[in-house]
Amino acid sequence: MAEKELIKDIQPKSETIKFLQSYVLNKYVIAICLFFVWMIFFDKTSFLVINELNGEINKYEEQLDYYKTEYEKNDKFYKKLMNNKSEKEKYARENYFMKKPNEEIFILVVDSTNIAKK
Repeated sequence: MAEKELIKDIQPKSETIKFLQSYVLNKYVIAICLFFVWMIFFDKTSFLVINELNGEINKYEEQLDYYKTEYEKNDKFYKKLMNNKSEKEKYARENYFMKKPNEEIFILVVDSTNIAKK
């Protein structure tokens, strides 16, 4: 009786060993697994490198969208400035402190320390 119980205990272990030998330890399965590990982690075009490059692409696409909107905004302002003489004069007076002949300009500077205390 004891021998039959030992055989029953040994038999499932031998089935798992046969499974391991036939499928998992097969040289083709091992080669394929090593190939996937190599491609995911160690190759120049590995998954990790591609993921990092995709992140950079997304960052540059966001910058491109930002610069396109800034360009459109500046282009509208430029067209408005070049087509309207009063806008051009207003811009020159506000930003470059230009003046007409026989005109005086007073630049008022606000003291920021008094504003911060209030």
